[in-house]
Amino acid sequence: MQIIVNGDRREVPDGLTVAALLEVLEMRANRVAIERNREILPRAQWQATQVQPNDSFEIVQFVGGGYDLP
Repeated sequence: MQIIVNGDRREVPDGLTVAALLEVLEMRANRVAIERNREILPRAQWQATQVQPNDSFEIVQFVGGGYDLP
């Protein structure tokens, strides 16, 4: 099935939940925030939310690190 992830069309297996989609995309669930079809998707709903054809996801990954102040 085709979906859009961060503006790019992608082919993914049918029957995925959003949590499983993260595994397919090799993203760590504890380091992302997800918007599905222009709505924030709470983490508590990832296991129960089925990915549908033509869904559009914006997935933001949090990156560790820091900023050194002068």
